Amino acid sequence: MSRELLLLVDALAREKSIDKNIVFAALELALASATKKRIHDDADVRVEIDHETGAFESFRRWLVVADEEIEIPEQQIGLTDAQEDDPEVALGDYIEETLEPIDFGRIGAQAAKQVILQKIRDAEREQMLNDFLERKEFLVTGTIKRMEKGNAIIEAGRIEALLPRDQMVPKENLRPGDRVRAWLKKIDRVARGPQLILSRTAPEFIMKLFELEVPEVEDGLIEIKSAARDPGVRAKIAVKSNDQRIDPIGTCVGIRGSRVTAVTNELAGERVDIVLWSQDPAQFVIGALAPAEVSSIVVDEEKHAMDVVVDETNLAIAIGRGGQNVRLASELTGWTINLMTVEESQKKQESETAGIRQTFMEKLDVDEEVADILIQEGFSTLEEVAYVPLAEMLEIEAFDETMVNELRERARNILLTEAIVDEENLEKVADDLLELEGMDKPLAASLAKNGVCTRDNLADLAVDELMEMSGIDEERAKELITKARAHWFAEEQ
Repeated sequence: MSRELLLLVDALAREKSIDKNIVFAALELALASATKKRIHDDADVRVEIDHETGAFESFRRWLVVADEEIEIPEQQIGLTDAQEDDPEVALGDYIEETLEPIDFGRIGAQAAKQVILQKIRDAEREQMLNDFLERKEFLVTGTIKRMEKGNAIIEAGRIEALLPRDQMVPKENLRPGDRVRAWLKKIDRVARGPQLILSRTAPEFIMKLFELEVPEVEDGLIEIKSAARDPGVRAKIAVKSNDQRIDPIGTCVGIRGSRVTAVTNELAGERVDIVLWSQDPAQFVIGALAPAEVSSIVVDEEKHAMDVVVDETNLAIAIGRGGQNVRLASELTGWTINLMTVEESQKKQESETAGIRQTFMEKLDVDEEVADILIQEGFSTLEEVAYVPLAEMLEIEAFDETMVNELRERARNILLTEAIVDEENLEKVADDLLELEGMDKPLAASLAKNGVCTRDNLADLAVDELMEMSGIDEERAKELITKARAHWFAEEQ
């Protein structure tokens, strides 16, 4: 038996091109499985094969657990009973009993064979997968082998890949035998079937297609910085030239549009806008919204958003059919884009100015004229009045040094008073609210002013109530309330 085992291991390792240790491990599992069939299906059996001689030993083992925690008597033993044989044994240890060699019989041998074959198949598949990944081929080309519930099983060399229905371009009708290209979206090592999950709708797919069509991209002369897609309908890609002599947009379009047409044909007629990438976010957004012309832009770094002003004639173009153009521009640039007309922009600006004016008049105890001078000079918060360099404020012609010092002193006193109040309010806030994901101390202090001091208090609020009392946007308000309510549903389950 020992010599036969060694010959079997050697033959399988050579035939399947896998490591001998993998075959030994498969054999040990197979022999353990066959042994369990003769003892008890729930028994814990371990088999150890000597890799040099082929001799093997079988052991039955039990996990040592607390006496009251025994759930599977065939695999577990109480600490009291275990210590009768070995006083030094501890919880979590295993005790083992050597088993006499058994004649496995026909059923045991069949079970062993099945385990060995399965383990070797798994090892083969893992080896093929590793070989594939080592080549770093994220663009997969293959033939559709069969269709399963709308999903395509693709044969790519020696391995199979899965192209789910929701990752196909909506317009296309793929059939068995078709040659397809797709992007390697993820690897599912747990799946029993194809482990490579592909996508033809991912933005990375269109970027890779342009890399194939445009040699300058592969050479590093042009970079594709980002992409956004409405699969099968429209896409935008942002390109940048690393060589001033090269026009990145014209190069990607190709002579008579040959290069962009090749990509469009691969994607079932998906129209592609090629946008010039810019390090300046505002300039990048202007390019991404083309063909609409932008009148002005206001950038809000804190919210990572931009108010983009266009005239009435350009508004529909900027929005696009069903909001497509502005949505793709937002995905491409990574900025939230708020489109508005000149009139809407003026109304918003007037509203914000009125709010700032009111704050200055109430907090700094000044009249409307002084508040308006501060606004005209670019001041919008008490922090700016309090901590902007003195020299800058002294440049305001309408204010003398005494006035400047008085305004700075008042602003600092107000901020200090508010900080003390916030600290006092924070003392009322329960830990469960402070520790809530997305919560911060300033927001918690603001909520405490309104009597919202616990997670349940927050969970009871409506979104508009939270927005009104805290000044946060709708999306953040929804997220916070959802997270605050999460423990309710967990308790019900």
